[in-house]
Amino acid sequence: MLDRCLWTKNAPPTRLPAYPLPASTDVAIIGGGYTGLAAARELARRGADVTVMERHHLGWGASSRNGGFVLQGYKPEMEELARMVGATRARHMFQLTLDAMHLLERLISEEGIDCDFSHCGALTLAAKPGHLSALEHSGRFLRDQLGYETQLLARKDMGREIGSARYHGALLDPGGCSLQPAKYVAGLGQAAARSGARLLENTDVVSIKKASGGFEVGTERGAVRAREVLAATNGYTPPALGAFRRRVIPIGSYIIATEPLAPEVAGRLMPRQRVMSDTKNLLYYFRLSPDKRMVFGGRASFTPASPRRSAGILRAGMREVFPELDGVKIEYAWSGKVAYPVDHLPHAGRLGGVHYSMGYCGHGVALATYLGTRMGQVIAGAGELPDLGGKRFKAIPLFNGFPWFLPLVGGYYRIRDWLS
Repeated sequence: MLDRCLWTKNAPPTRLPAYPLPASTDVAIIGGGYTGLAAARELARRGADVTVMERHHLGWGASSRNGGFVLQGYKPEMEELARMVGATRARHMFQLTLDAMHLLERLISEEGIDCDFSHCGALTLAAKPGHLSALEHSGRFLRDQLGYETQLLARKDMGREIGSARYHGALLDPGGCSLQPAKYVAGLGQAAARSGARLLENTDVVSIKKASGGFEVGTERGAVRAREVLAATNGYTPPALGAFRRRVIPIGSYIIATEPLAPEVAGRLMPRQRVMSDTKNLLYYFRLSPDKRMVFGGRASFTPASPRRSAGILRAGMREVFPELDGVKIEYAWSGKVAYPVDHLPHAGRLGGVHYSMGYCGHGVALATYLGTRMGQVIAGAGELPDLGGKRFKAIPLFNGFPWFLPLVGGYYRIRDWLS
């Protein structure tokens, strides 16, 4: 079953009726993932006529393909973020990620979304002996500067958390959560539809032009007049959004899932069923699925890779961490794209008159839901732009959407991991 996503197998996308393209709409949202659907729900609840345009089916991109980790923070460590934006701003931005997690959980509860949401806790695993002191320092910064409690685990304590001798300790974040991403995005789409949003699948946006009173959004099905436009495309930004395409780098993330493990094996390898990732630049991340499969992901390649090739690379990594899984069958392998701005921070605002929120760097489950909701409020005139550090959303030199330089970047980070 290679080249199939476990999550969508367990939660096939709900095919929507082929709604006609409206002649006009208050707000056209490009992208039917977490950001776009959260914004559509918020706008529709406030009485706007909202049209979501998704090139494939709702959640087709990273929203249904990710690992299902729900975590605080950003790609940069919080101490690094404080150096980038200042201590006061970093505290505010950290609180924003906690608010995002709370909003996500509240939305799931209010809308009755069955997505296997769990307060499981998250472990960051020290891949090298020296990495444990860095984790200790990070935990101390979180406690002393941000009032957020974590727990440092020595190597001798790891047996109660993971059935692997590979790691040298860990930092436990008891606030980390997990969910089934395809179930969540399907439920978010249903919530947006119930609120009155118009959701159009198989509607590829090919052009956006300024027009009297707003914009003309061209699709393969025809054109729509819109007063406002929100770009919610992240790692799947199309040529029609060229200004944004030059500002986020799409990077592949690859995942495999095993056959269901025997209960005693699953209990031995991950007794507390937390979500886990390690401290390498080219990290591994893994968890158990609700049906007790090992779901194991990482940056298997910095060039487009077939599911079979990426599965082989990840299988070797999984065996390194869990030798016990050497003979276990791999039943699913898939990939998705995360989006990196040059500063590794999310950005939300307006560019050329078009609203946007994107660039989550693999931290998008809660952040995209939250920022989509906030952008809905901004467009409705009921809120202000969130403070995401005040950094300019820079275009990347010599880049037009195709990340030709990623193999070089990957080689650089492999060397750093080897030397660290």
